Amino acid sequence: MLRGDLEGEALEEHVKERIITTTLDTALNWARANAVFPATFGLACCAIEMMSMVASRYDIARFGSEAFRASPRQADLLVLSGRVSIKMAPVVRRIYDQMLEPKWVISMGACSSSGGMFSNYAVVQGADKFMPVDVHVPGCPPRPEAVLYGFNKLQRQIVGDPDLGWRQRYNAAGTEEWARMETGVPTPEALAAARRVVAREEKVEQEAGE
Repeated sequence: MLRGDLEGEALEEHVKERIITTTLDTALNWARANAVFPATFGLACCAIEMMSMVASRYDIARFGSEAFRASPRQADLLVLSGRVSIKMAPVVRRIYDQMLEPKWVISMGACSSSGGMFSNYAVVQGADKFMPVDVHVPGCPPRPEAVLYGFNKLQRQIVGDPDLGWRQRYNAAGTEEWARMETGVPTPEALAAARRVVAREEKVEQEAGE
């Protein structure tokens, strides 16, 4: 386009259609979500499914995360792909602590999420007992499609637009085990949390209606 081709309102409309404004944090989070570097780290049989994500059939490169890093200091995603034994837990935690902020964790499979079939003294019954976990992917083992779906959910968390949990979607706040008394009745704190969720959803609906 040359100078003088558009003038007045036509020029203003042309500029509005081609300029986008945002905040620095939003731009940084968008870049982080589309350039996640997973750690080259596998625990057990789920690691085979994690490896297949990088192959051409599933191709995690579509989301900018095919560059698995061999050093935790160059990685920002740790995928716990398999059971975590009691002896392995401190090693996993050390690797996590060596990763630079911001960093994220995906618990892949039933074994790392809840102990799976290994309900015994040798396996940690859920990796979130010794380190923070952002996304749990169920399955034994979960298919690569499920891991990619979990990765997409993590991307939405990073950009600041996380998916609602099922308790929020179905107004089930207060049904958590920790939120119940011995009688099975929700605690006052859980009921207050449920009321806050309902009030928040009603406010969103009202703003959408306006």
